[in-house]
Amino acid sequence: MSTQRPKTPLLAVDLIIRHSGNPGGVVVIDRLNPPHGWALPGGFVDEGETVEQAALREAREETSLDVRLEALLGIYSDPARDSRGHTVSVVYVARGEGEARARDDAKALAWLDPEDRNQPLAFDHRRILDDYLRYRATGELAPIRHIGRREGS
Repeated sequence: MSTQRPKTPLLAVDLIIRHSGNPGGVVVIDRLNPPHGWALPGGFVDEGETVEQAALREAREETSLDVRLEALLGIYSDPARDSRGHTVSVVYVARGEGEARARDDAKALAWLDPEDRNQPLAFDHRRILDDYLRYRATGELAPIRHIGRREGS
């Protein structure tokens, strides 16, 4: 009898990176690969690494920054959040050190005022930044969102 692995969503990390050189802003990257657009730095967790290790690696690969993870903001799992397929993202608030430069999957890097709602963002990153603003103002982590149960579950 063979045991088949369950079909599960992909696992990713995203980071809200603050830096002492730009205390009000957070790092966003212009994505090199589809889906294109501005987004928080992040990427997929590699097999054999923890989500924390993936967050540190992705920050370094995309922004050149060494980061210190400060808080787990929340977990985002809406099946429609990524056009490439169901992806669950673990989102951290982090402090970056060093000179920020776009690398790897980032064709450009910018500092965004998280309150600026005029900058379109990929995925559900506007929702994540809104949760971050709430966290910054109140200390409360991302709310638990109750989405209707899927049929058959």
